[in-house]
Amino acid sequence: MEQLLPIAIFLFVLFFLLGSGVWVGLALMGVAYVGMEMFTPRPPGDAMITRIWGASSSWTLTALPLFIWMGEILYRTRLSEDMFRGLSPWLARLPGGLVHTNIVGCTVFAAVSGSSAATLTTVGKMSIPELRKRQYPERMVIGTLAGAATLGLMIPPSLTLIVYGVTINESITKLFMAGIFPGLVLAGMFMAYVAIMSFVSKDFAPTPETPMTFAEKIANSRFLIPVICLILVVIGSMYLGYATATEAAAFGVIGALILAATQGSLNWGTFTESLMGAVRTSAMIALILAGAAFLSLSMGFTGLPRGLADLIASLELSRFELLMALLVFYIILGMFLDGISSVVLTMAVVEPMIRQAGIDIIWFGIFIVVVVEMAQITPPIGFNLFVLQGMTSHEMTFIARAAIPMFLIMVVMVFVLIAFPELATWLPDNIRQRPGG
Repeated sequence: MEQLLPIAIFLFVLFFLLGSGVWVGLALMGVAYVGMEMFTPRPPGDAMITRIWGASSSWTLTALPLFIWMGEILYRTRLSEDMFRGLSPWLARLPGGLVHTNIVGCTVFAAVSGSSAATLTTVGKMSIPELRKRQYPERMVIGTLAGAATLGLMIPPSLTLIVYGVTINESITKLFMAGIFPGLVLAGMFMAYVAIMSFVSKDFAPTPETPMTFAEKIANSRFLIPVICLILVVIGSMYLGYATATEAAAFGVIGALILAATQGSLNWGTFTESLMGAVRTSAMIALILAGAAFLSLSMGFTGLPRGLADLIASLELSRFELLMALLVFYIILGMFLDGISSVVLTMAVVEPMIRQAGIDIIWFGIFIVVVVEMAQITPPIGFNLFVLQGMTSHEMTFIARAAIPMFLIMVVMVFVLIAFPELATWLPDNIRQRPGG
């Protein structure tokens, strides 16, 4: 019960600052400062400076701006057009037809961009006009794109997994490897949904594609070679143990610049636009991480995380019950905060709980990413919904309803992860990685 007062004060200050429009990172620092001032004898100013510098000077964090820059460069290339031309001949004959290009395209681009929004925008700007032209159901086009774009958060390189790894001091490479199989399984579940709906839905009557010979399909597949090479360089270098996550990110930037140059998309304007876009996004995330690091220190001094962990332990929840409670908690939190903010805001409290419950920290990273993916497509602050509204001019309610099946599939994915934890843990347990990965 003695923990109730600090909890109430922390929450009041946090919601007051967020509600008044203060940036998330500054709001976290404000909460931490108040906590240090009220509940500890240590000078908050000195603690803040030391903690923020220590958190911001992490070498592992270097991967974050590099992967963001790689995504920004690729966003300004013809990658989406090439992917559509390379994938559509092979996917047209599947049940559900070219709607699968949304899912496979997002899966492929997710492997070279850690951002859900970048994945959505890059794939959507090409697939939406093409699928509309072929008279595919609008609700299915929008829904699958909203759901599949969230794979950018799971399939490496994932910005959310980088932030999670830095926050809990875990290997980024291992987290990246853990996201591969669950990401592919989730993509497969999305494709299975599309195939089933193509038989069940009465308004699924797209314009048939012109048949292509096998030789023509192979010829069109050449458009996929650049992006496949980039994926092999980035993911393969980490998987084979030749590079850490940061080094792989540097390879990725060089590869993206070469790809943009060979496509004729690289000039001084696009170079500076991509660089400044990466700086803005990186600075935003860095401020959030700095605030979260100070908040973790402040909460540690108050004893709040350990007190809450002990409280949870006293309830004697089973591992499954604890995960269900966290599932509901993060879904609700995700309605109001973006994924990275949700992770850094809660890890100081949640990490002791899951360690005490004996939950694998790598596996939990994938669990939390799946739940954070749901937040991308849940109103009122579902970021993918806003991006799609800008691209399609649909009402938010229409887009949210179209995304509901994808949300439910992700809920099923949570239970698949719980039932088969090896999906996330097998690869990290069986890779050879460089020190510092």
